Amino acid sequence: MDMTRKAVITGLGATSPIGGDVDTMWANALAGTSGARPIEKDWVEEYDLPVTFAAQLTNEPTEVLSRVEARRMDPTTQMGLVAAREAWNDSGLSDDDFEPERFAVAFGTGIGGVWTLLDSWDNLREKGPRRVLPMTVPMLMPNGAAAAISMDLSARGGAITTVSACASGTEAMDNARRLIETGDADVVVTGGAEAAIHPLPIAGFASMQALSKRNDNPTAASRPYDTDRDGFVLGEGAGALVVESEEHARARGAKIYAVLSGSGISSDAHHITAPEPEGNGAARALRKAIASDEIELSDVVHVNAHATSTPVGDRPEYVAMKAVFGDHLDNIQVSATKSQTGHLLGASGALEAIFTVLAIHHRKTPVTINLDNQDPDIPLNVVSGTPGELPSGDIAALSNSFGFGGHNAVVAFRSY
Repeated sequence: MDMTRKAVITGLGATSPIGGDVDTMWANALAGTSGARPIEKDWVEEYDLPVTFAAQLTNEPTEVLSRVEARRMDPTTQMGLVAAREAWNDSGLSDDDFEPERFAVAFGTGIGGVWTLLDSWDNLREKGPRRVLPMTVPMLMPNGAAAAISMDLSARGGAITTVSACASGTEAMDNARRLIETGDADVVVTGGAEAAIHPLPIAGFASMQALSKRNDNPTAASRPYDTDRDGFVLGEGAGALVVESEEHARARGAKIYAVLSGSGISSDAHHITAPEPEGNGAARALRKAIASDEIELSDVVHVNAHATSTPVGDRPEYVAMKAVFGDHLDNIQVSATKSQTGHLLGASGALEAIFTVLAIHHRKTPVTINLDNQDPDIPLNVVSGTPGELPSGDIAALSNSFGFGGHNAVVAFRSY
């Protein structure tokens, strides 16, 4: 890998439960806005679901996409394309700025086209095979978002999809970094998308006791590190980042938010849903992300934590960070933004990477809400109440993602 080729971030895009674009989402993240609210759909009562709320999009994809486009895409793909178009426009790239063969897409999703799959199954059972739409298979494929983005933006350097549960979006960024640093691409659109607020995933997550059941108070339901945390809030949305080689970005006079300086991947090989309790796999991913750019531990001033708000999930991440950073962990500002956005599964890492990039760029860290009584077993320096202030000079920050199956992924960013 040619370490002289730096991967830099030049464009950001998002659609989320706390804003339909990056500027709105960032303002709400600093203000401490909850995106959780009751699900106002007939199927909530029809299936007698034990959890009746989720962190839902503030803006429908059809506000950006034409109805003709939207009809041919699963909601996951719709959201991914909305985020990618915003990131592309933000980057200022035009068709004259790149060779399509050196432009790639690396996108992630945890589940993919669950709405298409299950709606089509209902059509088949109730109305027969002739009522199954011809576009069913392309719409339900997990690679739908990567494919749609590559076609929309004329990216012919590869359209890679990672499907690694809640680490998917972050693993996609690892792929993007490698494509840039190896010289296989000059530009990559990366990120993740997920649209799984559907009765079946809700019932499944609730059955395994993973979801908060605070139906009477959704905005207070996601509470990472709090002693009263009882599960995560399911969210939906997408985040996209344009990654370029530094040389390519500078040649066209692009604005640069930050450097995608490192990434680390590991696996627990422990349990299909529970994290390894001592955080050993997570610690390996953290060390790899830091070592890939030879970051000094003292350079790291901020971490956007995975922090889902589950009773068993939050502590192993702390144990891993403590093992890596030691006493310096006390100096690191930790944000748990799922308290606001809910858990976007395969898209969570992409959204949280955007928060991390903006934290470095603006020298501010988003707040963690609903932290009333911090768990004494997780004594992190958590940003709550008001946004934190980051120091001037060269700094680094990390974004952590961990998924069912023991997938661990961490990305590191540096100031530019």
